[in-house]
Amino acid sequence: MGRRVTAPGLGRKRALARAALWWEATWPALWPVLGVLGLFLIFALAGLPARLPGWAHALILLGFLAALVLAARRGFAGFRAPDAAAVDRRLERETGLKHRPLAALQDQPATSDPDGLALWAAHQSRMRRMIAKLRVGTPRPGLAARDPRALRGGLLVGVAAALVVAGGDAPALLARGLLPNFGTVAPPAPLRFEAWVTPPTYTGAPPIFLPAQGGNATIPAGSRLQVAISGGLGTATPEITGAPGLAFEALGGGSHTAQAVMQAGARVTIRREGTEIVTWNLAVQADSPPIAAFTEVPARSQRGLALRLPWRTEDDWGVTALRAEFRLAARPDAAPITLEMTLPSAAPKQARGLAQPDLSAHPWAGLPVVLRLIARDGAEQEGVSEDVALTLPERSFNHPVARAMIEIRKALSLNPTARADAMRELDRITQAPEAFEHDAGTLLALRTARGQLQRDRRPEAVAEAQELLWEAALALEEGRDTRTARALAEAQRQLREAMNEAERTPQAENEQQRSEVERRIEQLREAIRRHLEAMAERLQRENAEALPYDPQQRMLDQRDMDRRTRRMEEANRENRMQDAQRELAELEEMLRALQEGRVARGESPERQRQRERGQQQMGAVQDMVRRQGEMVDQGSRRAEQQEQRAAQQRRQAQPWNQRPGQPGQTTPEQQQQAEQEMQRQLQAEARRQRALRRALGELMQQQGDLTGEIPEALGQADQAMREAMEALGAGRDARPAQQEAMRRLQEGGRQMAQQMQRQFGQGQGEGEGEGEDDSMGEMDMGGDGPDGQQQLGEGRDPLGRRARENTGNADNGSDTRVPDEAEQLRTRRLQEELRRRGAERERPAEELDYIDRLLRRF
Repeated sequence: MGRRVTAPGLGRKRALARAALWWEATWPALWPVLGVLGLFLIFALAGLPARLPGWAHALILLGFLAALVLAARRGFAGFRAPDAAAVDRRLERETGLKHRPLAALQDQPATSDPDGLALWAAHQSRMRRMIAKLRVGTPRPGLAARDPRALRGGLLVGVAAALVVAGGDAPALLARGLLPNFGTVAPPAPLRFEAWVTPPTYTGAPPIFLPAQGGNATIPAGSRLQVAISGGLGTATPEITGAPGLAFEALGGGSHTAQAVMQAGARVTIRREGTEIVTWNLAVQADSPPIAAFTEVPARSQRGLALRLPWRTEDDWGVTALRAEFRLAARPDAAPITLEMTLPSAAPKQARGLAQPDLSAHPWAGLPVVLRLIARDGAEQEGVSEDVALTLPERSFNHPVARAMIEIRKALSLNPTARADAMRELDRITQAPEAFEHDAGTLLALRTARGQLQRDRRPEAVAEAQELLWEAALALEEGRDTRTARALAEAQRQLREAMNEAERTPQAENEQQRSEVERRIEQLREAIRRHLEAMAERLQRENAEALPYDPQQRMLDQRDMDRRTRRMEEANRENRMQDAQRELAELEEMLRALQEGRVARGESPERQRQRERGQQQMGAVQDMVRRQGEMVDQGSRRAEQQEQRAAQQRRQAQPWNQRPGQPGQTTPEQQQQAEQEMQRQLQAEARRQRALRRALGELMQQQGDLTGEIPEALGQADQAMREAMEALGAGRDARPAQQEAMRRLQEGGRQMAQQMQRQFGQGQGEGEGEGEDDSMGEMDMGGDGPDGQQQLGEGRDPLGRRARENTGNADNGSDTRVPDEAEQLRTRRLQEELRRRGAERERPAEELDYIDRLLRRF
């Protein structure tokens, strides 16, 4: 062996290889020692030494020491420091070099022959090139082979957990683990205490932790103070003062706890063996009762029979309930009417609202009451508003018997013991059944109420009798037209039977039958008069706040009916029973039409003008839909032309179509002209779209003036038109935006109809049903086929009007049959379906043209 060979970087690599060999040798040897030390750390940091007597602790320490020595001896047995040869062998092994090039570089030639020396120099040069790629490699101590179960990982986790649990006490615990205590009493653990305040649940406030060094804090009334203390006490019991019932209780293991509910401020102090440890000054925030008040004087609503009760309430921790109490002024001891108000959230600290209860059906309606608001918070405290005196709104009754029953009901509310007076009034009413048209239901209700007052002595019997009287009064007031309608139908049936009997009777013997027919006609005339009066009263009652009733209309209907009955009398005297029967059929048709159209004929001229304006606006929306559809069609044609030109240009670009002068080729000048024409069309379309959008804006303003609100869909249609206008200006395809505008316009038209329906009530020929109706401004399509023909009736033209008679008197159309609600609904659905299909521009052109013709017609 000669001198060591030096090469660039070889010394650094040998140093790294030596360090790797040292690690591979020492780490497996050190691991048993480290394992014993880790077990001792867990033993000490867990606080186990403090729980052992001194001699046991000393024995365990000796055991750990013996295990440490044994582990060190076994780990370092056979340990040898790596030498230079081992370092070179590692470098050669990690690099994958054979024939030991590092050893070859250190050898000397055994000959002095020039040829031999040259060969030796070439060999060393080759070895130097091989060692230029030396690698150190990563250390491989082989610990996994010695610990196949990875117990070292569990040991590391245990040590880490013990350190986390020990925290800042780790140094003291380690010192305690190294020094056995051979005394009789172990030293006390460090003193620990915690104090916190839990506010009442209804406050929703989080717990308040008191500082360990003491201090001041403000807590809600009713909060619970809790204190926990452990360690550092020795045999002494801690003391706590400052609040009633606050004292420590032993939990075992040197721990104590104390708790108390704080209703007043206190100075809480903890002492140990007479020495003050910590003090807290606690101030208690009292829970104030909630506040309830009226923001305005309660009064009757401007429309309807509801009360208007604007209220406000507030509380420092939140209001949980709010109610209104009505007490009868004449009987303050009577059970009040209680109405629960709806709060905006579960427990708002401040809230405002408006309640509009309808108490017109209550037995106290029309009587003076005293009203107050009562608010309650989470602590069950209540706040009361000032009393307000008012009279509950009551419903007005036109029927005299209904008014009398309501007066009896109110008298019983004022004095429930005055049953005898109520029974006398009920007897007086039942003795005159003609006052309530001999209605069996009313008579039964009156007798039932009287019997209940007479035989049932329970206090609840008065309220039950009042409920019977209320229902009977409502049926008498609201159902008069129903009873007169039944009487009218019965009169019609009797007259029809009399006419049939007179027709079957021989002419020489039918004088008596004609008299019977004339008497039945007179009964029918009286029944018609009563029914028209009942209908007029109901119409006036229903539209008292919205529409003025025109009494001239009822006189006109009465004259029409009288004219029909006179014609029947003339036909009866002249023994023309067929004509009389035809007049009766037409009279029945007039009554049916009058029943169906009585609401619409009660409209005021102003509302009629408003309705006409609404219909004009609906027509304008339909026109906009049509114009927007035309623009979509034009855009589709323009897109088809562009596709055709693009296809033609692609065909001309093919190599076999490049011959000049070939028929069908488009010159660059023609292409430029076509593009210019396309730009002009786009600009014209953009101007049309702008004009249509401007018209929509004016329509939206008119709709806002008419109904006070603008349909949201119209605003969306305006946005879609703006996007279409921008697309046309930029030369893009505007059809998606235009189709969206069409859909929004159709939806806006429906919303406009619903708004006008809510604003103006039922329209012409819509009957009495309530609900959303899209038929305003649209033409109803009549029925076709046999059913439609039967509905027109005999002697009528296709529009449902009666044909002119030979007398030359033109019928005024009052007996025209008005379409019922089912027909209107069916017509409306057909129109909506047609509009939906018309908006789908991808349908065949023939179908779209047919749909457009239908929509323009209807």
